[in-house]
Amino acid sequence: MNRPLDPDAPERFRADRQVDVLIPTRNRPAELAVTLSGLAAQEGVPGFGVVVSDQSDVEPAFAHPAAATMVRALRHRGHPVLLTRRLPRRGLAEHRAYLLAASTARYVLCLDDDVWLEPGTLRRLVTAIGELGCGFVGNAVHGLSYLDDVRPETHGHYEEWIGQPVPERVRPGSPEWDRARIHSAANLLHVSGKLALPAGAWRAYKVSWIGGCVLYDRAKLIDSGGFDFWRRVQEKHQGEDVAAQLAVLARHGGAGVLPSGAYHLESPTTVTEREVEAWEVVLADEDAPQPA
Repeated sequence: MNRPLDPDAPERFRADRQVDVLIPTRNRPAELAVTLSGLAAQEGVPGFGVVVSDQSDVEPAFAHPAAATMVRALRHRGHPVLLTRRLPRRGLAEHRAYLLAASTARYVLCLDDDVWLEPGTLRRLVTAIGELGCGFVGNAVHGLSYLDDVRPETHGHYEEWIGQPVPERVRPGSPEWDRARIHSAANLLHVSGKLALPAGAWRAYKVSWIGGCVLYDRAKLIDSGGFDFWRRVQEKHQGEDVAAQLAVLARHGGAGVLPSGAYHLESPTTVTEREVEAWEVVLADEDAPQPA
């Protein structure tokens, strides 16, 4: 029988580690198990922590035997794991703000519960943010069912950074906003294939935002407001990651990292009520005319 898991205690988990991985989840025990298995296979970043915050309608996803085994595997390999529940639900941004508050690590990886990371991914991201010195780096997720769907018209949106990334003000309708098109389907895999980078090499490229797998400098994320805007958006929203990244881009810069080792599981979404784009609300507030 699968014995009960020790959830650990928030006060014991908080420590000055190099990296913590923050995973929000809801109603996805199988996907969570796959996501945790990818983390358990990461090497080169010793002692990183993991926080799983569950908002499932019934029992938490981490109670499923497959997910619970991956939690135990992570702990066995020296990675602290904090298991929490955040109920009632108050929306995606509030959930991410709660996860961020659980960590005191230098860097935090916001990882969705339906993303598998190939070995070496976390080490590459940590190396990149350390060398680039920007607010975030990320791996856009690949959809492998689109591997034979080549879209060359999107490849022109790939533009590498020369030197360190600089702050950018990115807004909808601008050429910079269209950079996100490179992240659809399997476009980034096709770009990576054309570059044919040698083993161990990576490149930083310009982004508007990245979904699913983003490593932040925690202090710079907090300096940019974090996810505290959750109080200004209604519960049924999406795009909270976009809002946070646009703020970090404007203050500290950011970059995508190629090759990406993040693979989307392509499961049906559990966020079915999306009445508002959080980034639209945040940008409307920021760009509103100021009183004279």
